[in-house]
Amino acid sequence: MIVNHQLRAARLDRGWLTQKRGAAEVSRAGRAALDEPFFEVSERTYRRWESGNPGWPRPDCETALRAAFGVGPELLGFVPPQGHPQFPVVEPMPTRVDTVKLILALGGSPVDRRGFLATSSGAALSLLGVPDPEAITRRAANALPGAVRVGQGEIHAIHQMVTTLGDLAAEYGGGHAKHLACRYLTDTVGPWLRGRYTEQTGRDLHAATSQLAHLIGWMAQDLGDDPAHQGEARQYYASAFRLADEAGEPELAATALRGMTVQSIGMGPRYRAEALALAERCMDHARELSDPRAIAYYQSTHAEAAALDGNHRLAVQALKESEAQIERTADAPVGASWASHFSMGRWAHSAGLILARMGDTTGARVRLHEAMEIHGLDRRRSRAAVLGNLGEIHLQEGDLDGALATWTSFLDCAEGVHSVKVQAAAEDMRVRLARHQDVLAARDLSQRAAALLGDSAAGAQTR
Repeated sequence: MIVNHQLRAARLDRGWLTQKRGAAEVSRAGRAALDEPFFEVSERTYRRWESGNPGWPRPDCETALRAAFGVGPELLGFVPPQGHPQFPVVEPMPTRVDTVKLILALGGSPVDRRGFLATSSGAALSLLGVPDPEAITRRAANALPGAVRVGQGEIHAIHQMVTTLGDLAAEYGGGHAKHLACRYLTDTVGPWLRGRYTEQTGRDLHAATSQLAHLIGWMAQDLGDDPAHQGEARQYYASAFRLADEAGEPELAATALRGMTVQSIGMGPRYRAEALALAERCMDHARELSDPRAIAYYQSTHAEAAALDGNHRLAVQALKESEAQIERTADAPVGASWASHFSMGRWAHSAGLILARMGDTTGARVRLHEAMEIHGLDRRRSRAAVLGNLGEIHLQEGDLDGALATWTSFLDCAEGVHSVKVQAAAEDMRVRLARHQDVLAARDLSQRAAALLGDSAAGAQTR
């Protein structure tokens, strides 16, 4: 348990997205409350208060905290020193976050770069916040005078924009349209979220905004693996979950949880417990669904998280259940949701990666070839990702010629795609080929990969 997660939630609820801003606001409140013009709380001190092991704040800081947040540290989960005469040890009190306020603040302000680094295993679940099933009812009943009226036309517009921007990002990577998606959220959807609508329209509006928030999170995650982009992605995924949960949409909630799971998986073994916990929570929501594509989508992620955790029995079981579900979709029409686009080809790619993680390179190669040659993948980014993985497996099996041929196709496909996954595959390929520089084709591929990585870095800087 993170002892002081309430302080962070209270900060975000006020739209103070960074710990630096939190320190500044506590300092400002403290100067007024203490009548001390030079009172100052450093960012380092404030960061320690949110870290979960701060000790008890000195009296002037305690007064500043009360002035800034309206409550004392005993209600923010601080643990007083042994025998403290004034406050008993209390359990942290759950704090609800205004989802609409938070997501609009995310779209308009830079995200705390350290926030993601502080999110160690288990903390991602607390980021989801406390469920607030009455949030939409309250917003529908308390619209401000003069607020714009919202109907199904506006909701349809959001769906259309998500489809358009999602298609562009799936083809060329998350870096191409993220700024457009963020502007659309803050400038267009923001007034609608604060508008006048019926309760049912409000649920539809929040569900559509959840899809947009998830798309922005995916774009941020695909754009860079640095703390800033990954922290931003996690905040958007958490907001997408809260919006979906408030709207009563279990599939959208599960999809947001899956996004956070995939992100934790990508962070490696250190986050394996977090990845598995998120995947299990995702499956809790998926059990309410009937669409076999969606269930297969979440089960495959559950299998990947279990494989990362070293639980191969659970991974194999989840992968078999995912395969049984995807086989039911051969003649089923494709729906409109994110999960409904999980095809046989995408399942084969996912299965190949899971088998490779468990050491079954033969099975992985078969599945990845199926993804490319039998089921097909219609997006350049997806095809490039599969070809990068397939080349790696050919080389692991000692098939240098097969790896070189596959990686040649990978580089052809990766041109113009701005995706951290594709960049990682290119860097991985270049490192592996360093042992084969006596082969002319390997040297040529290494040079092409270096050029691709240079172009990708330049493109990221311009955004």
